[in-house]
Amino acid sequence: MNNYKSLIVISSPSGGGKSTIAKHLMNLYPSLDFSVSATTRKKREGEIDNKDYFFLTKEEFLEKIKKNDLIEYEEIFGNLYGTLKSEVSKSIDNNKTILFDVDVKGALSLKKHFPNQTLLIFIAPPNLEVLEDRLRKRRTETEEEINRRLDRAEEEDKYRDKFDELIINDNLEESFRKIEEISNKHLNPELKQKG
Repeated sequence: MNNYKSLIVISSPSGGGKSTIAKHLMNLYPSLDFSVSATTRKKREGEIDNKDYFFLTKEEFLEKIKKNDLIEYEEIFGNLYGTLKSEVSKSIDNNKTILFDVDVKGALSLKKHFPNQTLLIFIAPPNLEVLEDRLRKRRTETEEEINRRLDRAEEEDKYRDKFDELIINDNLEESFRKIEEISNKHLNPELKQKG
């Protein structure tokens, strides 16, 4: 009996590098499914409904909360984000391994629902100064948004000890090597083949 994990969850503060590391993992393991979150935020240019996100109205999202259709959800900077139970159950029923790119509380909620199948990986910036520098270089946020993200990062960092694995993302190549090492230990090697 193997002990491979079927729910791989990557979390980090905004600007911590989780999307870049998640993409690297998807390239290494082409048979991984990527969990598509539901959100009330507006679709950005080039985004595709049901591929990048399940784009819902606020009313639709609140209805899903009421019906208990979400494993986890949270309001982040005025928009709601969450993971649909139906999508996770469908993947588990089909023996799929799913990669999640969610916030810290979402990660802990997934672990609570699926304790034996879930692997939590926390990606941390070396320090808040580096994180602030990365956020500023993106040039996508206002000063107020940057400060909110930094406050949130400080709060999220308090949960790092609840994660199974920690990667300090100081050097991208080193972070890639570390995620490969973690994956080799916890993922079914057959996922390296195209599905």
